[in-house]
Amino acid sequence: MRFAVIGTNFITDRLLTAAGEVPGFRLEAVCSRTRERGREYAAKWGAPRVFTDLDELAACPEVDAVYIASPNALHRAQAVRMLRAGKHVLCEKPAASNARELREMYAAADESGTLLLEAMRPAFLPSLDRLREALPRIGKVRRAVLSFCKYSSRYDRFRAGVIENAFNPSLSNGALMDIGVYCVHLLLLLFGEPEQIQAACVKLENGVDGAGTILASYGGMTAELLYSKISGMDDRSELQGEDGSIFLGDISHLGDLRLSLRGGGETPLPVETAEHDMRHELEAFLRMAGTGRGEEPHRRRSIAAMELLDEARRQCGIRFPADETR
Repeated sequence: MRFAVIGTNFITDRLLTAAGEVPGFRLEAVCSRTRERGREYAAKWGAPRVFTDLDELAACPEVDAVYIASPNALHRAQAVRMLRAGKHVLCEKPAASNARELREMYAAADESGTLLLEAMRPAFLPSLDRLREALPRIGKVRRAVLSFCKYSSRYDRFRAGVIENAFNPSLSNGALMDIGVYCVHLLLLLFGEPEQIQAACVKLENGVDGAGTILASYGGMTAELLYSKISGMDDRSELQGEDGSIFLGDISHLGDLRLSLRGGGETPLPVETAEHDMRHELEAFLRMAGTGRGEEPHRRRSIAAMELLDEARRQCGIRFPADETR
């Protein structure tokens, strides 16, 4: 499948590195804001075409699919333009600024018979299946703590007065949308939608959220989602059951899972890991685009996650320009 990429940042680098291990992937084009940057990036990765105009990219018959890794606030307009042109879209997380935008994107995919898939890496990792298989061993789950707290190098620049995309709320960004989204998706992947949530956050001087907590209730179980871009070092998440616990390392990779049964020590759970683990979401995307099957569960989860994010933002008083009714 012939791909174009929109966005020439580190996450696109990671995807293209992983794509080198995926049969059927071919980089055809790069779309960037400036031709100079586009040519530089195309030369780096061997793409024969460069675009600076979305309409020209959408009209290109040599491009079958587009990977979008631009700022969150741009996802909806870029994805809808590509989907309506008949191109499949793999869109970085979060796929949109809010649930309304995401539904518009899926509607465009349905109208054109194309695939829209949110690139939420843990959802496609083989280790997610191992985690699900191990859950019954700890008995009835009573408490889940999902933590993603990493001090961002960009926060140093923020403190120095330089506001980059990651700390710019006008781009639908902030700690919740950047890394809290991983906690939200993993919660839904393991336990489904909660009965209710309570959310609180820490806002910085420009109104962006730097850290936050979401408490989710499931009747017989509670879950704490902890996320931060302004504090934290070594994260360890835990699923607590009546008969033991499962400990998780970095929840965005799920490469370190450990089982601890009551009365015993910790034992590692065998998981399949790959150095370039974005290959799994790319392989799933190619498979779904080729067969037209397997997308629906991911669509339902992406919408549920965005609705939960919307409610958390409402409770925290976080609004983006994209939330204003057009």
